[in-house]
Amino acid sequence: MVIRTVVADDQAVVRAGFVGLLGTAEDIEVVGEAEDGAAAVRVVAEQRPDVVLLDIRMPRLDGIEAARRILAASDGSIRVLMLTTFDLDEYVYEALAAGASGFLLKDATFPELLHAVRVVARGDALLAPGVTRRLVAEFARQRPGPRASAPVTGLTAREEEVLVLIARGLSNADIAERLTITDHTVKTHINRLFAKQGLRDRAQAVILAYELGLVRPGSGTR
Repeated sequence: MVIRTVVADDQAVVRAGFVGLLGTAEDIEVVGEAEDGAAAVRVVAEQRPDVVLLDIRMPRLDGIEAARRILAASDGSIRVLMLTTFDLDEYVYEALAAGASGFLLKDATFPELLHAVRVVARGDALLAPGVTRRLVAEFARQRPGPRASAPVTGLTAREEEVLVLIARGLSNADIAERLTITDHTVKTHINRLFAKQGLRDRAQAVILAYELGLVRPGSGTR
């Protein structure tokens, strides 16, 4: 299956670089480009890509608001990958909360770029769960503290436990080993908690865990 992509970045050189690199992959096709967030929303509506690469900082409409609009109009088939500079953007947390499936550093290597697009296209989040945890923990420190932890409405004790382990950066295999259950059982718990909480992917699960106070920056657990 060919992954249809749209690249949005107000820096022409950066945009051309991503487009050129993606164009060399047999399983990836760039079907559109945009120089700002407003154009990105329009191009995505026209092309209906599988993955959208959005720069966080763009004129007319920033990447976060563009992501919100794109995902709100999507049937769930479109994934958003934010382009960012790690030590500059304080908006990564907001991007994940808006529904983005992850982020990609602008100085990413060619293999990292291709890997990120493929991972997000198949419905997973980011490059690795641990990256999500570290990023959210870092930017959560800059936000008001989470509300006092309390039982999550609708989740079983086991599902809540799985949610905490996802937020701590554990993979499905790691969770299975930690809880002494099978990978299949882990996937079942994850599918159920995602459905109950209306979560799109692991990135949103991490956000939820921090917002609920189930995990806190620097502590790993409540």
